[in-house]
Amino acid sequence: MFVPPGFQQQSTTTSLGEVVYYTPKSSWWLPDASGDAENATSETSPFPPLVFLHGFGGGSSAYEWSKVYPAFAGEYNTIAPDLIGWGRSAHPARNYQIEDYVSTICEFIEAVCTPPVPVVASSLTAAFTIRAAVERPDLFQKLILTTAAGLSDFGERYTQSFFTQLVNTPIVDRAVYNLGVANELGIRSFLEQRQFARSERIFDEIVQAYLESAKQPNAEYAALSFVRGDLCFDLSEYIPQLTVPTAILWGKQSQFTGPEIGRRLAALNPETVKFFVELKDAGLTPQLELPAVTIAWIRKFLQVLL
Repeated sequence: MFVPPGFQQQSTTTSLGEVVYYTPKSSWWLPDASGDAENATSETSPFPPLVFLHGFGGGSSAYEWSKVYPAFAGEYNTIAPDLIGWGRSAHPARNYQIEDYVSTICEFIEAVCTPPVPVVASSLTAAFTIRAAVERPDLFQKLILTTAAGLSDFGERYTQSFFTQLVNTPIVDRAVYNLGVANELGIRSFLEQRQFARSERIFDEIVQAYLESAKQPNAEYAALSFVRGDLCFDLSEYIPQLTVPTAILWGKQSQFTGPEIGRRLAALNPETVKFFVELKDAGLTPQLELPAVTIAWIRKFLQVLL
């Protein structure tokens, strides 16, 4: 799995298993650090924490934020986990449910940070993070979210698609995953058709990082739970309850949920969702497609969200 230079892999244990995460090597980012600081834990960093949570899709992992979080390592203890069922983290063989991720996000923050912390999160995980912040506002200082959607917002029924019905068929679902997701052609096709605004921005490294995650043992369980719609919900029921200051970025060419849904969601709680920015020429993951632009907006929001 790709790890940016100056970062190291660590892990912590949650109720669903081991969560692997990536965090800076102190010897790279602290000029006066001794050689003993090379493998310092996230808890001993002198910098405040900044957590990055990746979204869902075939082969998702913390790699999704790997072009962004190194830009903050000189100011923050950036922490980017592979969520349960993805990347190098544990892949329990189970049908994942929404509460699995809401509770794991809270457990992870309590285990590796001193709350409250700023959290940057993407797509469906951003929606889970909103639910976690509603349940445990004491854990979150501010939220910076990209394409925060529950995928069943305002009564839309993601689960009614033909593809969703297909993967609800036993045996067929594994075949669909292996043939349509866990191979280079399937990964590239998903990125081109559903995730990026421009296919020429999809480099081989991106495809290989997604493919490596998709081919981990039991990786199909989390992916199929997502595709079946088991993890979808109506975020409009939760945003009005949010009290943690929030900013939202949204790619104008996002294929799963367009920015008009994002604006409707943000309008439900203007006191808390203080900023909504529509990014031109970007799809579902501007953090991979336009990392420099995404970095600039995150840096701005870290300063102005109070």
